[in-house]
Amino acid sequence: MICLIVCGYEILSESKTIMDAVSFSFNIWITNVFPSLFPFFVLSEILMNYGFIELIGELFKPLFEKLFKINGNAAFVFIMSLISGSPSNAKYTRELYLQNKLSAKEASKILMFSHFSNPLFILGTISITFLNDKRLGLIIMFSQYISNVIIGLIFRNYNPSKITNDKFSFKNAIMQMHYKRINNNKRFGTIITNSLVNSINTLLLILGVITTFLIITTIIDNNFHLSLLNKSLISGLLEMTQGLKHVSLLNTSNNYKAILICMIISFGGLSVHTQVLSIISDTEIKYKPFLLARIIHAVIASIICILLI
Repeated sequence: MICLIVCGYEILSESKTIMDAVSFSFNIWITNVFPSLFPFFVLSEILMNYGFIELIGELFKPLFEKLFKINGNAAFVFIMSLISGSPSNAKYTRELYLQNKLSAKEASKILMFSHFSNPLFILGTISITFLNDKRLGLIIMFSQYISNVIIGLIFRNYNPSKITNDKFSFKNAIMQMHYKRINNNKRFGTIITNSLVNSINTLLLILGVITTFLIITTIIDNNFHLSLLNKSLISGLLEMTQGLKHVSLLNTSNNYKAILICMIISFGGLSVHTQVLSIISDTEIKYKPFLLARIIHAVIASIICILLI
């Protein structure tokens, strides 16, 4: 209650600063989040309705079963998240869980090692705007990819799926996709409409969470005179983008900035964690394994980043 009163007082007394924070959150959402996630959200839902999950599941079943001991359908979440970035992994995982393509345990497991930052955000905003060094952007991106695979290997015996030992069959993969397509009774217009509505709702949820956490970080900045390094770490812990902005202003080498950035985006910030928690809240998918994986992710990715630099 006291926190709410303090927040209310800050919003009224520092309205100009708070409004700037809200405007900044809308700018992030419009320029980065919406363009990078919306096309993939819509595309993924359409692909799900036309058997793409079955196709990917059959193609990658031997690899994912042997390497990560998980249902081959989890490959869809991994591949689509690698392309579109977080928190899309939570959305894809939830959809497969609701369609009974993944069990709650399998969904909790794939969520652990499918947390990627959008490659366009890393190679564009981070490498060019924040660091002005494309080489470091590539290092950060590869650190993300490699560390996620390592986390998948570390937790391969956590809730292992039943291994089928089926051999790779491209023909079977195509047939599985074909059966899904012909058995789908939804019209294309209905599929498109549902895809648009679901994608917009998820993106508005993300906007609300980003705005809330940016307001919180602004209130902290207004009331505590922190050093730029401490401000970067605290802001990064709460809202990733704001933390990265502060890191770019540090009076230190780009290599050191890249390591800090790699650590921050690997953890994701409590804003991303809240988005993930909100998306899976109506399911039995567990959040705690995701949180543990993000802490490990931040450590491993930072070490890999140091070694690559």
